[in-house]
Amino acid sequence: MPTRVIQTDPFDLVVFGATGDLARRKLIPALFFRDEAGQLAPESRIIGVSRSKLTDETFRDLARASLEEHVGKKNRKAEAVEKFLTRLSWTSADADKDAGWDALARRLADAPERIRVFYLATAPELFVPICERLGAHGLVTDASRVVVEKPIGKSLDSAREVNEGIGRVFSEERVYRIDHYLGKETVQNLMALRFANALFEPLWNAQHIDHVQITVAETVGLENRAGYYDTAGALRDMVQNHMLQLLCLVAMEPPRSLAADAVRDEKLKVLQSLVPVTPQTMTERTVRGQYRAGASAGGAVKGYLDELGRDDSETETFVALKIDIANWRWAGVPFYLRSGKRLSTRVSEIVVAFKPIPHSVFTPDAGPIAANHLIIRLQPDEGVKLWLMIKDPGPGGMRLQHVPLDMSFARSFNVRQADAYERLLMDVVRGSQTLFMRRDEVEAAWIWIDPILQAWAASKEAPKTYTSGTWGPSASIALIERDGRTWNEGEE
Repeated sequence: MPTRVIQTDPFDLVVFGATGDLARRKLIPALFFRDEAGQLAPESRIIGVSRSKLTDETFRDLARASLEEHVGKKNRKAEAVEKFLTRLSWTSADADKDAGWDALARRLADAPERIRVFYLATAPELFVPICERLGAHGLVTDASRVVVEKPIGKSLDSAREVNEGIGRVFSEERVYRIDHYLGKETVQNLMALRFANALFEPLWNAQHIDHVQITVAETVGLENRAGYYDTAGALRDMVQNHMLQLLCLVAMEPPRSLAADAVRDEKLKVLQSLVPVTPQTMTERTVRGQYRAGASAGGAVKGYLDELGRDDSETETFVALKIDIANWRWAGVPFYLRSGKRLSTRVSEIVVAFKPIPHSVFTPDAGPIAANHLIIRLQPDEGVKLWLMIKDPGPGGMRLQHVPLDMSFARSFNVRQADAYERLLMDVVRGSQTLFMRRDEVEAAWIWIDPILQAWAASKEAPKTYTSGTWGPSASIALIERDGRTWNEGEE
């Protein structure tokens, strides 16, 4: 069935940091695909901004190179590329100075009524200065929105400073805090599975679910992010935003509707119900690690300190957590989270492990009966699997097998899977905030994360090392196995 595409209203998208890695890898390809699909109105423009002294043509050349690198040849028709590039123009401006801002104002002046999206694909410390200059130079209209990437601060206090600085220029309903995980097709399907089917929601509670696992594993190391990553670490980089948001979608109560605040109200309740980690519970509930030299699919790889070019660092490249939620639905159901770099496999998934059956009517020779698992795969192959027990076909008696009902989105729908940024960018233009974080969500996450960071700092204990190409420190295995459970590494 072909996807129905609804054209957006005309807009001007101003991308600050338009020559950076995020713009090249994600934003430009995402906008190209939406343009090719017919979703961008003919009048819509994309304006790149940074300190670099480029021309419209040199910016278009950079965008063309980005498409050649990140868009497959079969999806890159020459006429579609040229049509898209005509939308692009360039303005040089300095976030820390007033130079160039009048030129940007002139560029936008011919369509003051048009939707304006200011995308801050920059270092986080520039979020507030850019917003202040947008306000000071009269660029913020009633139809303006601002998009900011994570991280929003490095702690609760710094997050509040960033939110307050942005809020002095943009009201909350115009601020879009983007988390690309929330734009993934499978995350959307998590809500469809829960709230559009009578099958799951009656079982979605402590009476029927044994535990939940959320894994975000990467095989890559620092790449080009060493400066940022060593000041952040896995807990700030992945858990505070991406993974806690996934936890919220799994654990939240059914919202009254899919309206933005209805969904975000329920996510906030989950964050406020997380049982705090204290110095006394830190050892049994958290594990942090740091990779050393080892091997990956591409061969031998360096350790974290070698990549960093330093002799010492306390930054964690791996984190595992056991989280309890203090409410009626989830009392007694642990949520196990783990994320790390240089792990065995690149995978992002949610595993909902149901409790075993209370009594077996089958004889021992039928074989063991495994508990049902619902596996929601975010990447690399988006899809959903429900593992069930069935009879092995044939006349040889009752023999049981554990097999999946498998829905791979690519195979099931036979269409190209849109990148998360395609959906999220169009949601910004449409003014839909459902998939974006509200200020109180961000701050509630930091309220829970900060004590863990403080407990780690006070303990003076170095991260546990693990060999690249493995599943992290052995302590992370102990974290879950002392509860009689194991990490999912076989059911794919």
